[in-house]
Formats: sequence, C-alpha cells, structure tokens
Amino acid sequence: MNLFQSSKSTTNSAKIREIKNWVYQHLAIDPEIPISVSQLQCHEPDCPPIETVIAIMKTPPQQYKIHQSIAEIQELDIKQL
Repeated sequence: MNLFQSSKSTTNSAKIREIKNWVYQHLAIDPEIPISVSQLQCHEPDCPPIETVIAIMKTPPQQYKIHQSIAEIQELDIKQL
C-alpha cells in the first residue's frame, strides 16, 4: 500500500522553477543551495489530499509543506513561509 503517491504528471516544470525562484528571493537562500519541490498525494485519514513539499538542502535541511498543488501556489504563499 502506497500512502504517498507522487503526482509528477500534473506538475509543470516552469511553475516549479517559479516557486524555486520565489523561495530563493523571499527566504534569502544562497543560489548555490539546492531546493527540491515535490507534490504528494496522501491517502491517510485526516491528511490533506495534496500537498507540496519544499526542501532546502542546507545544513541543517529545512522543509516546508503547503497544502496546495504546485499549480495553485502563488508568490504570497512563499512569502508567508
């Protein structure tokens, strides 16, 4: 049973780049630090059906979860992290 299923087929690489650019800008992240943006579907009770996970690969790593699909995320969502 797969509790989390990636829904990469619905993601847009241009939108992911845009989200990463907002993260670099609004969280003042060094452009040399990698950022991962992933969209997950959860099938557990009381879990949001779709969430986007933003992982900043610095030491220690930082992780943010937004309970929206990648396509729905706006710049304001990143400003509020």
